[in-house]
Amino acid sequence: MICVFCGEEIHIEDKVSRNDTCSNCNRDLHCCKQCKFYDPHAYNECHEVSAERIFDKERANFCEFFVPRGALQGNVNRAKEAKDALEALFKNKK
Repeated sequence: MICVFCGEEIHIEDKVSRNDTCSNCNRDLHCCKQCKFYDPHAYNECHEVSAERIFDKERANFCEFFVPRGALQGNVNRAKEAKDALEALFKNKK
């Protein structure tokens, strides 16, 4: 991903945690402005309609819909994740 605050290229192995910061400018990585759903022209400045409203877009938050802007992995397949979670839930019921 590319830090929106300083332009530094950041290599992320796993998910970005709430405590992760840019190694160059020390700004939060898990914040709205670093997310692919962020859009200052959208309602609540976010294209994810299910996300809770976050007031400070530049500070770390707990949004579960966060996807790093410019991530190489690209899209998150939430439908597959939901199906897998349901299968796991009912698998334990047998």
